[in-house]
Amino acid sequence: MKKLLIINDTLENKITYYHLVAFVSFLPFDRLYSELTLISLLLHSIIHVKKERLRNLFTVQNGLLTAIFLLGVIALAWSDDKSQGIKDLQRQLAILLLPVIFSLLEINFARYKKNILLFLAVSCTLTILFLYTDAFRIILFYDMPLRSILSISFINHNFSEPVGIHATYLSLYSALSLSVLIQYIIEEKKFARLCMGLMMLILLAGLVQLASKAVLISVLFYCCVILPFFIKRGILRKRIIMASLTVSVLVIFSIIHIDTLKRRYIETFREDLTNTTLDNEIAEPRLSRWKIALQLVGKSPAWGHGSGSEKRLLNEKYFENKLYQSYLLELNAHNQYLSFLIKTGILGSFVFLVVLIAGIGVALQNKDSIFACFLILVIFVSFSENILDVNKGIFFYAFFFTLFMYSGKPFAGIKRFTNEIRTGSR
Repeated sequence: MKKLLIINDTLENKITYYHLVAFVSFLPFDRLYSELTLISLLLHSIIHVKKERLRNLFTVQNGLLTAIFLLGVIALAWSDDKSQGIKDLQRQLAILLLPVIFSLLEINFARYKKNILLFLAVSCTLTILFLYTDAFRIILFYDMPLRSILSISFINHNFSEPVGIHATYLSLYSALSLSVLIQYIIEEKKFARLCMGLMMLILLAGLVQLASKAVLISVLFYCCVILPFFIKRGILRKRIIMASLTVSVLVIFSIIHIDTLKRRYIETFREDLTNTTLDNEIAEPRLSRWKIALQLVGKSPAWGHGSGSEKRLLNEKYFENKLYQSYLLELNAHNQYLSFLIKTGILGSFVFLVVLIAGIGVALQNKDSIFACFLILVIFVSFSENILDVNKGIFFYAFFFTLFMYSGKPFAGIKRFTNEIRTGSR
């Protein structure tokens, strides 16, 4: 623990480190704390900026990290909803700011990446523990049976409500934390493994309780399919596969045999892919909204309708098609890929996919399993949420994508090829 709190580095880098640690630690809580920390980090980077570091701003790496934001700026040109587009871009400003800040900082991100991610894991674990404590306090106060913890009153948003964060985004942070702890268990000593194992159990229970289908599917897919590819030792790989399959079977068994979880994970998923109006917290099924979104895409497939256009156009269509709950709630497409198609057309979707594919390439090149987990979470959750329209989703995408890119060796192959051309060896 002492190594996590006290680092041997310059004063400037120490201040940077504590800013980064504070930022990830505040992510499971109200966005105000993370925003204030980000502003402070920006001021810190400006105060200590050096002329030679300014060159780091204009790189292929930063181009990829900021591409989505820059495309949104360009898409204002053909938007009929410029005021809303500007508001959306203000919300997404972290996608631009974080790569700029990281470019100006001198700290060795690779050296401290594990520490920073461990603080995220600790923060998420404590948050889940607090939520369980609060839930059981209510259960005991009202003399409810303990099995009430698995009732609808303590599932999904009802579980995460005390800390004021959407269940899906707390699930995202918890899932990434789980991958961090798995990596620690693989690398660390026996005592540390015991502590990490207990934290993993808490996070896994929290993920089931938070009941985000996309996140839980992502975690099971990562553990059973992707993680083994990053493990070199054959015996360890077999153990990981067996452990992952065992946990997956237990989770699926619990979902099938607990009525509330079955309703949340299976029945609502099936209803969400039909045209039947639901009688729970979901307005109309996602499939109905996706069909309307595709109609809008068909009207301007190449360039889309411009930044800020999604909600207005969808709302008009909701009213026309008598999806009155979605109209009153002003719901977005709840699909990041469709959102890009509506606002920036095939061009925007292509840019998003290129960025994700580039990230996959860097994760494979650096053999970074945690980065791979992050990308899987973004890819899967983007099918059910507009992850880049919500503050916590934007921070998740912008901060961790930037951290992983800056703590690895991106585009080493491209750099090597370029150097060979310059030296005349090709």
